[in-house]
Order: sequence, then C-alpha cells, then structure tokens
Amino acid sequence: MFVRIATSAALAVAMSTTAVARDYVSIAGSSTVLPFATIVAERLGRNYNQKTPVVESGGSSVGKKGVCDGIGTEFIDIGNASSRMKTKELDYCEKNGVKLTEIKVGYDGIVVANSKSGEQLKISLLNLGKALTAEVAIDGKMVANPYKKWSDIDSSLPDTEIRVYGPPTTSGTRASYAEIVNEKAYCKKDADAKAALKAAGKKAKACRAMRTDGAYVEAGEQDNLIVQKLQEDTKAYGIFGFSYLDQNSDTLQGAELSGVVPTFDAIGDGSYKASRALYFYVKHQHLGVVPGVEEYMAEWLKHWGDDGILADAGMIPLGGEEAAEMKARMTDLPVLVAADLK
Repeated sequence: MFVRIATSAALAVAMSTTAVARDYVSIAGSSTVLPFATIVAERLGRNYNQKTPVVESGGSSVGKKGVCDGIGTEFIDIGNASSRMKTKELDYCEKNGVKLTEIKVGYDGIVVANSKSGEQLKISLLNLGKALTAEVAIDGKMVANPYKKWSDIDSSLPDTEIRVYGPPTTSGTRASYAEIVNEKAYCKKDADAKAALKAAGKKAKACRAMRTDGAYVEAGEQDNLIVQKLQEDTKAYGIFGFSYLDQNSDTLQGAELSGVVPTFDAIGDGSYKASRALYFYVKHQHLGVVPGVEEYMAEWLKHWGDDGILADAGMIPLGGEEAAEMKARMTDLPVLVAADLK
C-alpha cells in the first residue's frame, strides 16, 4: 500500500526554514550501488546546466539512516542501499518527519572471488555458510566455528587457511550475504544445524553473525580495497558485488557456488542464488527544493535496459513490468509505508 503526498510547491514552503542552501544533489550509501549512481550522476552533470550530484559511499545502513536523519539541506537527499529498508529503519524516518519513495533500480550478485593466480573455490552454499558463520553445529550443539582450512569442511575444498575479506556490519552486501548464505543455505537447510539450534532455543537468524577469529576480515566499505587485497594475497578470497568482479575480470575469478559461477546471465535468470535487489530512497521534502533531484531520477531511466551503460557496468536490469512500475513511482512518488515492507 502506498499513499501520495502534497505537491512540490507545498513542500518548498515547508522547507522555508532550511538553514543551509545547497545547489546540488547529495547522495550516500551502498558501495555496491555507488558505481551505478556515479555513472548516472556524471551523465546528469554532463548533459544539464547544473552541478553534478555528489555521490558518497558509507554502506547501506549509512544511506538509509542518512536520508532519514532529518529535513533540510544539511541532510542527504537520496540514500542508496543494497538491502531493503526494514520497518525499524522506516520508523526512524517517520520519527523525524521524513517521507520517502522507494525505487528499485536493478539486481546484483554477491560474489566470492579470488585472484586468478590462486585456486578457484568450488563450494556449495551450505558449506560456504559453514565456513564463515560464527557458530556451527558439532555433535548436536552450536559451538564456535572450529574450521581453520577449507578442507576441514570438505576434503575436496582447497587445503588452505580460510581467509575471506568482506564488508563491515554497516554494509547491505554483508547483510544480504549473511541472510542468503549463513541463515538460509546453512542453518535452515542443514539437518544438524536445525536440530542444534532447536536444542539451544535459537532461531536461524542467529547464524547471521560472522566469525570474528580472523577467518573473516572486515575490509571496510570500499569494495575496491577488497579487490586490491585479493590481487596482493592470492590465497585469500573476498566478498563483494558482481560489478566489481565484472570490472576486474582480468585479474579475479568468481567462485562456483552450488555449481553455478557468477555471470550476468546466471544472476539475471536466477540460477545464481546469491543475488539481491538494489535500491535508492528519495526524500520527498527535498523535491522541488534541492535542484536536480527529479532530473537525477529521470536520468536513471535513460540508462536502464540490457544495452544501457549500467548493464555494461555490471548491473542486472529490471524486467519489463518492474521497470514500468519503478518508472511510474518516479513520477507518482508514492510514500513508503510499513505495510509495503511486509
């Protein structure tokens, strides 16, 4: 259920107390959405007589919280996210009087990758969950993850130390990975894990916690830094969005997860299971006040599709019906409410 709000002119009156003037669009959030949002921002700045929007990273949590922090040009106009807004995050928006429209812009795969100079990882999603979740099922109990090498989990896996660079807790990529791999692929499908969790009185969500013993290394919100570490450390693996693998395919290779390697087509047709949607959240109260917000949304529409520059950069396009719905949202601007997130 979506509801509409007042016109931009009325909103401009409501913004008349804004303390700081700003003549460019301010955007922040997901490092996965960052390269795509940057492409759109640069095209907008190139084609219109206005300043190029400023796009910053910081993680999905930063994008969703930042756009909800308040009304006024000291706050960002648009928050990028690679994980969908939760009801408690929307509650924070409503507490601050912020109204949003949710725009889904495409899809992206979550990849586990390493240097082409190293051994390609071929692993089931279930075993990948065993490798990095903080607790695993051993002898009927959930215990601190004891696996030191990949081969400790399955003898067919590399006989090397488990060392995976990945994003921090503020990242939508990490949140999506932990839900898809640790929780759903391992703790909800492995019989031993389900029994151990039941015995401990825990739910599968407990498996979203990542290891903190050095097997999983938080490498910050900049996925390019993870790419750099993998190029230097050929025995390590990294977790990031497919676009970063696509743009570095000369030096990096994606892991085969449950028999499927990450490719544009495999993510698009759903056969590659570690994938998620990408979003941005636009603040209503800044429409018609901060110049360029509406134009920024319109610029996205010019580059959607299988042959657009966003697809060339590694983003998986929306299907026809979804694209039409999101196009309509950019015009109609329905307000996101809790019922939409169920």
